[in-house]
Amino acid sequence: MPRAARLDTPGILQHVMIRGIERRKIFRNDDDRKDMLNRLATLLPETGTVCYAWAFLDNHAHFLFRSGPRGIAVLMRRLLTGYVIGFNRRHRRCGQLFQNRYKSIICQEDAYLKQLVAYIHLNPLRARLVNDLAQLADYPYCGHAAVLGRWPVCWQDTEYVLRQFSENLKAARRKYQEYVTRNAALGRQPELVSGSVSRKTSGWKEVRQGQHKGLERRMRDSRILGEPGFVHSVLAEARQSLDRGYFLRSQGWDFDRVLARAASVFDVPVTDVLRSGRQRPRALARSLACFWAVRELGLPSAELARRFGMTAAGVNYAVRRGEGLASERKLVLDE
Repeated sequence: MPRAARLDTPGILQHVMIRGIERRKIFRNDDDRKDMLNRLATLLPETGTVCYAWAFLDNHAHFLFRSGPRGIAVLMRRLLTGYVIGFNRRHRRCGQLFQNRYKSIICQEDAYLKQLVAYIHLNPLRARLVNDLAQLADYPYCGHAAVLGRWPVCWQDTEYVLRQFSENLKAARRKYQEYVTRNAALGRQPELVSGSVSRKTSGWKEVRQGQHKGLERRMRDSRILGEPGFVHSVLAEARQSLDRGYFLRSQGWDFDRVLARAASVFDVPVTDVLRSGRQRPRALARSLACFWAVRELGLPSAELARRFGMTAAGVNYAVRRGEGLASERKLVLDE
């Protein structure tokens, strides 16, 4: 049976897993683990991908990503290809390292974010790489220590995770640790690694035409973790985003035109938007331009960082801020 096409909607939560071929080790020593860490530190900002949780085991690894503007595929291709080349060179081997392609599950954020973070961070304990939660808190190859503030990981967004528990940092870390402790007693949760949700349709055509009644109980989609309504929104949004990006570019929308549109909203000169500075109208126009360029046109964060003289992390923050502005003020790029 042909494998299902991967769903790769930009800006959405994805549980990503990589496994060694024939269950062989993909990490033989700390040099291998550090190589993977270094590649993540470079590629996550470049691709605009956000990481909330991660864990390295001997023969597999888990990640909880929010995909960048071009989806998760670009990140994973560059990450795994580069890692295999380095691994083979270090260990004087050749050939395939990973089992098939990586696995990714699109996840409903409001229902599963905290649960997935805990599940992923408990993997070293379940695999007996550490003996207890106290050792897990100091294990350097898992994001749990970073959330607790034990190990700094510059590319892991611990702040976003902690805000799910409390706005107060100390209280958030305490509540996070209590939540992980409770989840440790749950053991393995198969639905978090295989998807478990019925979906009402098998393709784009049925979503767009609304022909989905009666199919919910007949089909299950291992690519998605969430409620049926969430499944539909993911499928529909992915198609809509693709169609809209092509449409806008065919109508002559490019970076310069987006920049001019954002500048006009806040009545500031285009040249001011391009200059660094935190003056409110200029900063708001820049955020809106970043949002439209990344989410509407699909321009890479690295290109915007170069044009604005910002870091990739700064661009990602601006995109999120611009998204809020567009929603709050009901701003549309091509109105």
